[in-house]
Amino acid sequence: MRWEALFEDLQAQLEAAERAEDDELVAELTEAEMGGTTLADRLRARLGADVRLRLRSGIDVTGTVLDAAPQWLLVGDPQERRHLVPTEAVQAAWPLGPVAPEAGTVEKHLRITHALRALAREGARVRVRCDAGDYTGWLTRVGADHVDVRPEPPAPATVTVALAAVVLVSTL
Repeated sequence: MRWEALFEDLQAQLEAAERAEDDELVAELTEAEMGGTTLADRLRARLGADVRLRLRSGIDVTGTVLDAAPQWLLVGDPQERRHLVPTEAVQAAWPLGPVAPEAGTVEKHLRITHALRALAREGARVRVRCDAGDYTGWLTRVGADHVDVRPEPPAPATVTVALAAVVLVSTL
């Protein structure tokens, strides 16, 4: 009888050790997955939901997440304006959930220049907000690292803005 009790005790210890090892592995995998999650991933998880963004210039944008890619986020506000936000301009965002879906193949390759070219094709009147000031007008050219804004008359010249300086592009 003592042998049976000994074997049962050993079996219970083995099962407990296996459970502890499994729990530790799950915790490590969860931590590794969370460690690889980007802010853009968590923002993308808010598609169709409201979010508030605090941008690097102190501007707040509140609205519904309409579209998102690793480099940018499109937010619609109650006044039916659209706001294209470079992900790198986001300083804080709330509320965000812990779950972040992986970006699809197409999403991974959509740069902010793709979204800006779409605005230029639409002929949308926009306000380009930068740390150094705002430029209102129409996007006439989108380069690899800059965008041209044709201002409203009587402003005489098209303004070229470095994409690195852009905090927000809003339709008017």
